[in-house]
Amino acid sequence: MNSNLILTIVNILINLIDVLFVLLPILLSVAFMTIIERKQLAAHQRRVGPQVVGYYGILQPFSDALKLILKETVIPNQSNKILFYLAPVSTLIFSLLGWSIIPFGDGLTLFDFSLGIFFTLALSSLGVYGILFAGWSANSKYAFLGSLRSTAAMISYELILSSAILIIILLTGTFNFTNIIESQQSVWFIVPLLPIFIFYFIAVLAETSRTPFDLQEAESELVAGFFTEHSSVPFVFFFLAEYSSIVLFSCITSILFLGGYNAPELIVNNSIINLQSIILGLKTCIFCFMFVWFRATLPRLRYDQLIELCWVNILPIAVAFIILVPSLLIAFDVAPY
Repeated sequence: MNSNLILTIVNILINLIDVLFVLLPILLSVAFMTIIERKQLAAHQRRVGPQVVGYYGILQPFSDALKLILKETVIPNQSNKILFYLAPVSTLIFSLLGWSIIPFGDGLTLFDFSLGIFFTLALSSLGVYGILFAGWSANSKYAFLGSLRSTAAMISYELILSSAILIIILLTGTFNFTNIIESQQSVWFIVPLLPIFIFYFIAVLAETSRTPFDLQEAESELVAGFFTEHSSVPFVFFFLAEYSSIVLFSCITSILFLGGYNAPELIVNNSIINLQSIILGLKTCIFCFMFVWFRATLPRLRYDQLIELCWVNILPIAVAFIILVPSLLIAFDVAPY
């Protein structure tokens, strides 16, 4: 056998192993994010959460997954079966692809892409298509209305999200996540950019369809939204995609505003153990907690309030900051470009 072919096969196997080392912990974290959310909601609302399956209910996600997989897959009549199955698969793939450029430590990334932020924004935009296909292909008015609501909301708040990230790009002069982390050695961006972080996090809540912006899943109006007709394994894919996006955006938020895997300068690690990934995980857990906290406390907005909040209130503020931040950088002669 040709030696070049052997080297190619070996490289492919090594890359697959690298992907599995990243993918399997992510899927486990998504599974345990569901039990964390149910426990936290129970604590907020003074009720008992899952506590029967496994110690302290820790095996409840696996029980839920088994239950959903064993359910019958029901396909509506006169539905587009190809798009009906393609929608949840594409949504899950796009949500998992975002992890390929996340730096878990110094040099610990699958692909250290120089245009990583563009890649992330492109994937978040492509996720709209899976939701739109799911609503249209199901031949159900509830699913179709839910997908239209989701598309309008995600396109609207994509502007707010990209505006906040653009300000960080102007501040650092780079599109690479690792370089953005290294730019926060002295101070985390959440300190000088606190107002920007606030409207950024509002946009992330809308982008991931979380309360109070989950109008596309409003059960009182749309049964369950765009995945009303999906059951069994296709529903599991939508479920995994939603929680994978929550964990992913929590991780990206910690990278953009809390210095990623960097610890405060007061903490000195002289041991042989690399704590960078643990630090990034702890920061990610902070924002995962905030996702559930907002769901437990804030009521759902009306759809017109959702759109008005974006276009009338937040977008002008975002545009103002896009002009203000580079003006201050140039005025004080600290611009990185």
